[in-house]
Amino acid sequence: MTKKIDDICNNVPVIPILSLNNLVDTIGVGGALINGGLNVLEVTLRTDYGLQAIRELKSANPTAIIGAGTVTTPAQFESAIEAGADFIVSPGHTSELLKFASESNIPTIPGVSTISEVMFTMEFGFDRLKLFPAEVLGGINFLKAVNGPFPKIKFCATGGITLDNASEYLSLNNVFCVGGTWLVPNKLIELKKWKDIESLAIEASTLLNKYL
Repeated sequence: MTKKIDDICNNVPVIPILSLNNLVDTIGVGGALINGGLNVLEVTLRTDYGLQAIRELKSANPTAIIGAGTVTTPAQFESAIEAGADFIVSPGHTSELLKFASESNIPTIPGVSTISEVMFTMEFGFDRLKLFPAEVLGGINFLKAVNGPFPKIKFCATGGITLDNASEYLSLNNVFCVGGTWLVPNKLIELKKWKDIESLAIEASTLLNKYL
């Protein structure tokens, strides 16, 4: 599982987190981010259109790697697989979800917010985790503190990550990527400003390249 996650995130230190509601936005946003150099995307299941958005992105961009985010149950996990998701991300976890994920061939990044949760996910074989909500939990200081007792654990920090602080997170040796919504502001989506979103993706790629 670790190798699969590392293969996905190799040379892709930032994963845009998308909440999509229709075909036009899905194709527009996906194309803009990919053109901007970010070809690993996470589509959350926060909207009823989430699963369909995964299908549409996979169809329109067959070489892109599309993940399903905000997966909280085994049923959602299974639906995401059927929709064509290449990987799964959860904001937290249950024992049922971890068991299902550990028995699946689909790369999964379980969410954690405490040390005890880190230890619990380790029992199921996971050592690539999502720290959420990162900034609220202590952000950089939290990650520095947990590196000592958990040297093999690496995190995708999500929640409060921006262009201004992303590079600081990525400079830590226990952060393998960051997830963020700053690349897809709702206002730009509403106005169909795909070129502006592409510019944000290019800017993020340029800023973060020094940590690849």
